[in-house]
Amino acid sequence: MFDPATFIFQLFWMILIFSMFIPFMRSASVKSSREALLRSIEKKRGSRVITLIHRQEAVNFFGLSMRRFIDIEDSEEVLRAIKMTPDDMPIDFIIHTPGGLVLAAEQIARALKKHKGKVTVFVPHYAMSGGTLIAIAADEIVMDENAVLGPLDPQIGQYPAASILNVVKEKDINKVDDQTLILADISKKAIAQMKEFVTELLKDKFGFEKAQELADKLCSGYWTHDYPLTVEEVKKFGLNVSTEVPDEIYTLMNLYKQTEQRRPSVQYIPISYRKSEREK
Repeated sequence: MFDPATFIFQLFWMILIFSMFIPFMRSASVKSSREALLRSIEKKRGSRVITLIHRQEAVNFFGLSMRRFIDIEDSEEVLRAIKMTPDDMPIDFIIHTPGGLVLAAEQIARALKKHKGKVTVFVPHYAMSGGTLIAIAADEIVMDENAVLGPLDPQIGQYPAASILNVVKEKDINKVDDQTLILADISKKAIAQMKEFVTELLKDKFGFEKAQELADKLCSGYWTHDYPLTVEEVKKFGLNVSTEVPDEIYTLMNLYKQTEQRRPSVQYIPISYRKSEREK
């Protein structure tokens, strides 16, 4: 005999189980699309393509969000990819990040600098802090005309190292607590270490004195840490910068969009209205 209650109960469980698998199926499909596009770019440019893309994405069927930063796991994977690349093969490094762990960013930057083939870093939107450190290690930086890099001044906890030093400098030391003095000591070392590393990255391009001058400007707290360094400003530094970002990289970024768990803030008809592209 047909039991409606049993049928509804079974249907409920079938829907629940199916809904648990949908995100995994979608994730596998997106991953496959990303890999196919990366391979297409590699064939077109004859290079090894490595991506370091941090976007807040929804994970699993509960729709929980996760924000990513440069960490040791990232540096391990990048170093492994570089190790698997022939010395004379160009590397195209696509980066989109707010920054992250200094140690990890320095490892990646140092490895890219040592690579004998040409290294091109593509910045479709932004590469701040540690992302900028990686970008300046490249032979060429290719930025979207509206993309930005950022300053390299170290951050100690939630405060800029340069600001901590200013407190100790401007205030009677007898009125400064021990914790602030300890932070000031760490800040002094952090700024000196970052300047030394940036100078080492840039000295082959500019010579020691100019590299040291640029390192001082980037690392000394001349700007706030989130100050956007535009294409025009980066070119003034003397770095090799262009704005010819391949269309495939923008397509790739579309495959990293956050899943739509809520009403999107930005909407538009996703087709190009440029006359040259409409005629294709």
